[in-house]
Amino acid sequence: MTRRSVPRGVALGMFTGILIPMGQIPASAVLALPLRANVPAAALTTFFTNPLTTPFLLVLYYKIGGWVLHLGGTTAATAAKTAVVDTGWLHWLAADVGLPTAVGMAICAVLGGVLGYFVTALAWRLWISRKWRRRSAERAARQIDAA
Repeated sequence: MTRRSVPRGVALGMFTGILIPMGQIPASAVLALPLRANVPAAALTTFFTNPLTTPFLLVLYYKIGGWVLHLGGTTAATAAKTAVVDTGWLHWLAADVGLPTAVGMAICAVLGGVLGYFVTALAWRLWISRKWRRRSAERAARQIDAA
């Protein structure tokens, strides 16, 4: 666990946790080795996406993808009315929802990885500086007691 490998592991875990729907832990562990990232940090960070958070994250991905692609938000009812042949909800899911969700997922994976890296690096730096301050305060207290 070093100050460089842990933020890399968190960034990789966020990236694979968001972008890869299944097999996130093995994927992050395998990718952590050549990237010199902390394997436990990468594996544990993938738990960011779990059955409780996934529905909310999918809505977020769709909203971000729709915003980036400048979509007005086609609903199943609108798609059924405008389609010449009623192909149903599966076509709506693949054609109208799939692209914005995929784009939003890719954007969130990159942003989540970058944000995870910088937040972890900052937290690591603050933790170490607090340890140094505490250690120097203890040293100063020992010097006062010795005098």
